[in-house]
Amino acid sequence: MDGFIAGMKIKPSAALLAAFLVSACSSPLPSHAVTSTSAPAGIHTIQHVVVIMQENRSFDHYFGVFPGVDGLPRQNGQFTVCIPNPAAGSCTMPSHDGNDRNAGGPHGEANATNDIDGGKMDGFVAQAEQGKKKCANQFDPACTNGAKSDVMGYKDARDIPNYWAYAENFVLQDHMFEPNASWSLPEHLFMVSEWSAKCSKSGDPTSCVNALQNPDQLAARAGGSQKAPDYAWTDLTYLLHKSSVSWKYYVAEGTQPDCEDDQATCAPKPQRAGTPEIWNPLPWFDTVKQDKQLGNIQTLDHFSADAKAGKLPAVSWVVPNGQDSEHPPALVSTGQAYVTGLVNSIMQSSDWASTAIFLSWDDWGGFYDHVAPPRVDENGYGLRVPGIVISPYAKHSFIDHQTLSFDAYVKFIEDDFLSGQRIDPKSDGRPDLRPDVRENASQLGDLAQAFDFTQAPRKPMLLDPHPKPGPASTP
Repeated sequence: MDGFIAGMKIKPSAALLAAFLVSACSSPLPSHAVTSTSAPAGIHTIQHVVVIMQENRSFDHYFGVFPGVDGLPRQNGQFTVCIPNPAAGSCTMPSHDGNDRNAGGPHGEANATNDIDGGKMDGFVAQAEQGKKKCANQFDPACTNGAKSDVMGYKDARDIPNYWAYAENFVLQDHMFEPNASWSLPEHLFMVSEWSAKCSKSGDPTSCVNALQNPDQLAARAGGSQKAPDYAWTDLTYLLHKSSVSWKYYVAEGTQPDCEDDQATCAPKPQRAGTPEIWNPLPWFDTVKQDKQLGNIQTLDHFSADAKAGKLPAVSWVVPNGQDSEHPPALVSTGQAYVTGLVNSIMQSSDWASTAIFLSWDDWGGFYDHVAPPRVDENGYGLRVPGIVISPYAKHSFIDHQTLSFDAYVKFIEDDFLSGQRIDPKSDGRPDLRPDVRENASQLGDLAQAFDFTQAPRKPMLLDPHPKPGPASTP
């Protein structure tokens, strides 16, 4: 324990020590569960929102044994779930997985449907066993990146001590769902626009129709050429620009974390700030081009410089490259170090006093989760992923049980900076055929409930990007 705390460079508070020593057994929702959805008046204390989006981990995989959460089903310290394993002719129970490199499983729309299996949540092992092996691009969503399935494995403070430290000291959300049951590109489209669609007419929002699996339209043409998509519907940057609210989309250059077509095997492709691709879809939006804001999509070194100078924009999105993404087979430790560096840079900035960091993982990556996604509309939600709120005004050691998705990020930004205006074709001046206004879904919780604006601002909690392992959890 002492080594764990020393590795994080923080003092071992009584709350931290107690949290790691108590049993991690599942229990009824504690008394601090959120019941109100009204936004506190102090929301405008937050002048900078930073959305850090990692990749491909389910909630149970990272936090299924964290104290007090709706975690892996257990009774008397024993797991009570066992998922069918067709290859072995038996079933597989959850078990600790201390491997830094994981295999995961396929995670397209069809895989999500089979994993969920009508709410039984029992298709994970079978899907992983059926995933492609030895793919040219190991980030291909159709692949299982290992000889053996590891989708029933879980992590704890031994493996991701910094993530557990953030969860213990700030706010952990145990009902954060990806906005639709599919892969990376649709998730990132929802993250910036609340929709994933295809448009048949360039520049015409009314020509766009729902498309959760292949919204990129990157079909191979004769001679190897490809037709780039045209995203004509409205995204959040349109409203931000219209209200003179600053924004930037920071891209870690390197390789793309996924294929451009999630059913195809492909060689790794470069990822650059100026190159549209699955984790960087904004250059394909008509609004971004028409508003002449392509320059707001910048490399990650600009984020570091902006944080150091105390010049973060009002809204930031930060996406990794393949190596930093935590997408199997990328190392968990590498992704954690990358995220820790981002958080540290914000905490060391003069902007820390007015910043909210929203950290999540864009889809489940084929890893097991026991909670069936709620039905919201024809598009989602998808499977449960980890969500963490880090801020000087985040509640202490708080588990938020509200039903959330990435729609809640958009809702918070709109409430904070746009007086509650929504991406709504009836009011935003750009009519499209999206099925609904996702931010107004009755099931969706309010991220403002993760904050206490009456408390004294929290001091920075700088962590070592390469910490020593924490203590084992108690099943």
